[in-house]
Amino acid sequence: MKFTDFGFDERLMEGIDASGYENATPVQEQVIPLIMAGKDVIASAQTGTGKTAAFLLPLINKIITDPHEDHTNNALVIVPTRELAVQIAQHMEGLSYFTSVSSIAVYGGGDGNAFVQEKKALSHGADVVICTPGKMMAHIKMGYVKMAGLKYLVLDEADRMLDMGFYDDIMFIIDSLPKKRQNLLFSATMPHKIRELARKILHHPEEVNISISKPPEKIKQEAFIVYETQKIPLVKHLLNKKDFKSVLIFCSSKISVKQLTRDLKRARFNADEIHSDLDQTNREDVLIKFKSGRLPILVATDILSRGIDIDNIDLVINYDVPHDGEDYVHRIGHTARAAAEGSAYTFVTVKEQRKFMGIEKLLGKPVPKAKVPDELGETPAYNAASSGGQGGDRKFSKPRRFQNNTKR
Repeated sequence: MKFTDFGFDERLMEGIDASGYENATPVQEQVIPLIMAGKDVIASAQTGTGKTAAFLLPLINKIITDPHEDHTNNALVIVPTRELAVQIAQHMEGLSYFTSVSSIAVYGGGDGNAFVQEKKALSHGADVVICTPGKMMAHIKMGYVKMAGLKYLVLDEADRMLDMGFYDDIMFIIDSLPKKRQNLLFSATMPHKIRELARKILHHPEEVNISISKPPEKIKQEAFIVYETQKIPLVKHLLNKKDFKSVLIFCSSKISVKQLTRDLKRARFNADEIHSDLDQTNREDVLIKFKSGRLPILVATDILSRGIDIDNIDLVINYDVPHDGEDYVHRIGHTARAAAEGSAYTFVTVKEQRKFMGIEKLLGKPVPKAKVPDELGETPAYNAASSGGQGGDRKFSKPRRFQNNTKR
């Protein structure tokens, strides 16, 4: 299912397209229509299945299309850690970039300036507030948080929040909210305590259960830790190293697809590209040549990651780290089908390390790190804990914690 099928506002679709999204993950396919219909939802979904976009996209769409009160906080997303709050806020920036939706991340550990900015946003009203429980409770106790018009509540990683002892904080926050609202609860597991929490705060919820599939063991997975400028030389090196009969290279943006294809052709590789800028006839022609073996190298966006049945691919290269674990599994699953084995290489830049570590966590084991050829120069260390955030080299870096002038 494509994101164009959900009926999102065109301003939101611009952000979706700029973020490189084309096809929805299973959790997005199931959850987004329910949220758009105003249903309360309880969803069992792990980090890496695309659940963040599953709730952010319909919330953004509702905020820009449905009438709501000014000068109040409209949506509240409660998460267990400051790292997750920052991650979701960054995700929010990209998806809402072409809209007037305002957002603020509220979490502990900041300086005085951060507190002042948080207080200003919470007292004037932000469209989406992403917060940790303790810090949000502290703001509410000070008496200036505008919650009277709040329409949407999201609890993300609810099981983890309860394990960390946040139950009382969560219930304090919920008690300060309007009774009439839409509630969304996401949890990787569904123990009894989550069921009890859901029973208290959700109204006739729809239930969604998503389990991510794991890639076949016969796929040889390796990751190359690189700088962005080393990616194209590394692709050329790998393609020259071994005579691969069929290679599928995934990029996260159309710009990267076009640039890489152009460079490969200049280096006399028989390569072509496929992405949404091509009309249907051109896409079909390229795909037919690739399937038949007449085109050995195909560079593509995620337009090909799902629903395309090609059995003879012996190498998949993730030129960019996929958006989430679900995309990773679908991408590399194109190799090692009819063949006895296949290889999957992923290029990981400094900014993508934390995101790739999340994919490794979802897979249940680390992906072996391959050595980058010496002639390509020095490479960065793999240290996800201190890497520069999630989501790779973002197309946009507009600061959007909260700006009062973005509020309608």
